[in-house]
Amino acid sequence: MLEEAKTRTFTLQARMKDLGIQRAVFTDESSIAYLSGFWGYLGIEFGRPTMLVVNADEAPIVITPLMESELVAAMTWVEDVRTWEDMGQRTWGRALAGALGDKPGEIWVERSSIPAIVRNHLDETYPGVSVKDISPVLGAMRMIKTPFEIQVMKEAGQIAGAMMKAAHSSLQEGAQEYESALAVIEAGSRKAATFLTDKGWDRFVSPMIHNLQILQSGKDTSMVHRRASVRQYQRADPVYFCFCNMAQFKQYKLGFDRMFHIGEVRDDAARVQQAAIDAQQAAIAAIRPGVEAQDVAAAANEVYAERGYETGYRTGRSIGVAYLEAPELKTGDTTILKPGMTFAVDGGISIDGVTAGRIGDSIVVTESGFDYITEYSRTLLVTDN
Repeated sequence: MLEEAKTRTFTLQARMKDLGIQRAVFTDESSIAYLSGFWGYLGIEFGRPTMLVVNADEAPIVITPLMESELVAAMTWVEDVRTWEDMGQRTWGRALAGALGDKPGEIWVERSSIPAIVRNHLDETYPGVSVKDISPVLGAMRMIKTPFEIQVMKEAGQIAGAMMKAAHSSLQEGAQEYESALAVIEAGSRKAATFLTDKGWDRFVSPMIHNLQILQSGKDTSMVHRRASVRQYQRADPVYFCFCNMAQFKQYKLGFDRMFHIGEVRDDAARVQQAAIDAQQAAIAAIRPGVEAQDVAAAANEVYAERGYETGYRTGRSIGVAYLEAPELKTGDTTILKPGMTFAVDGGISIDGVTAGRIGDSIVVTESGFDYITEYSRTLLVTDN
């Protein structure tokens, strides 16, 4: 992982030289992980910014809270780790000033994700200095995944598969939603542990699957992102599991969704779910190098229109170290698909207060088409109990 991160940083530095960019400040956790190999557990939500300053001509600099510095130094390949404290003269602002120099001509940041506390500091400390967006430069690098990255994502896919199998097994009349969430967490954590050791960089990677399980059942399935509750399953209930905030490993994040039905499926629910499955499969079948991203969405939209449903905002999104990367599979995105791109591809229909149809998988674009990263039955799923 660290050698990959080092190589990416060298590639970025070369690109920055070509574009005449002297230095950039990265504050997004996914970007810092992508370039330096570490991610923090006590971050900006506690008012503690961590930053990676990349200079086109010099070694990069990590700026991190003192209490995190031992962990950070052990996780990253970056040698220059500068610390700051909450009180006294050793503030993060002083550390950042030391990394930027006395009179920067311009400062490049991740404009859409930079924390307000950092952006306000730059505006106040460097009035008149142009603040520009480095995100498209790094984003273009992140579109194409290396074989190493794809292998990590496939391991994440196996973890996600174990999670979905446990979700399926948990479903029965009278069981409660939160019990399914617990089963998912346990199965995913146990599977993730099989890919880890307690040696080297691996020892800093937790196998624990976390975040609140997105789960809806019954008429609430149309709500899309409700969390698991204490509701009891009833016969013929649709039950929707979304793992998009949980199916991740070593910072690589997947999209993965399935809909189940308890004991039996009613005709109206079956029609909705089958339409979602067919739309997703039409989109995936359209994926291959040379196709425009919007054409994949168009294939799904054609199915929705044929079945009498409205189309959604998008059919899929690029995935990687962030939950949402570029490009997106939606109308208007003319990005040409290339081997090594990875996407979450969804089929989704909501009928408010009635039911829904959902399915989602992660795939990687190959030289001849695509490969699935996530695996689970793509048929109408009805439990035996």
